[in-house]
Amino acid sequence: MPIVKMSELLAKAEKEGYAVGSFSVANMEMVLGVLKAVEETKSPAIIQIAEVRLNHSPLELIGPLMVAAAENCSMPVAVHFDHGKTEEKIRQALEIGFTSVMFDGSHLPFEENATQTAKIKRIAAEYGADCEGEIGCVGGSEDGSEDIAINCTSPDQAAEFHRLTGVDALAVAIGNAHGNYKQTPKLRFDILEQTASKVDVPLVLHGGTGILPDDFRKCISLGIHKINIATATFDRVEQSVRNAYAEENIKGYYDLQSAEVDGAYRNALGHIEIFGCAGKA
Repeated sequence: MPIVKMSELLAKAEKEGYAVGSFSVANMEMVLGVLKAVEETKSPAIIQIAEVRLNHSPLELIGPLMVAAAENCSMPVAVHFDHGKTEEKIRQALEIGFTSVMFDGSHLPFEENATQTAKIKRIAAEYGADCEGEIGCVGGSEDGSEDIAINCTSPDQAAEFHRLTGVDALAVAIGNAHGNYKQTPKLRFDILEQTASKVDVPLVLHGGTGILPDDFRKCISLGIHKINIATATFDRVEQSVRNAYAEENIKGYYDLQSAEVDGAYRNALGHIEIFGCAGKA
């Protein structure tokens, strides 16, 4: 099936009341595992990589692999550049064929964030691609290297941000954080509900690892239609490999590869069920 745009997936999700899983990947095995789950459940999906991960997975190598995998999947799959920090890497992703990019200006003053995001939105449009922005500050950092404080989204600022930028999806901060939570997060559903009532665009939840299934479902009912899953994928893949060694199931390299694929597959399978997108392709 031809690779699809993020906005197409999210528009259908918004109409039918589910969320699309946006799964971070770092190698071929993770891509294979996620898409195995997607094929099996007949689900739409997004595969993504964040700029901060590129030291381990160079964009010029992992990017074409992600695009080719999406193009060869029989289900609708978009390819997303997550937490873009620099115009150089965002442009590189678009040149490779990514169908959406995110500019993360959440650390910037509101006006600068809006200005820079609007610029990236225009650049993405030149490639026929979508753009995601972020308002408020999701806690932690994408690679776990920083302990960034949560700054919840202002619903009024979110509406103004969307008016100024025209982004196709908007990430909000409602008590969510990247990485593993030290305790179960207490999400601000009131802020989410107010934001959704003021912003006519699909909302995005980052920091999905560790959020309870019922909280995911409530977020979806209140306007979240893209949910990012990164740490859970990496943790599940690592644990799958550890378990395979402990059970003496790894006799050579290809057993190791299979354990990685299986970890990514099982993680995606579980989240697809919670997000309600199985059978929605």
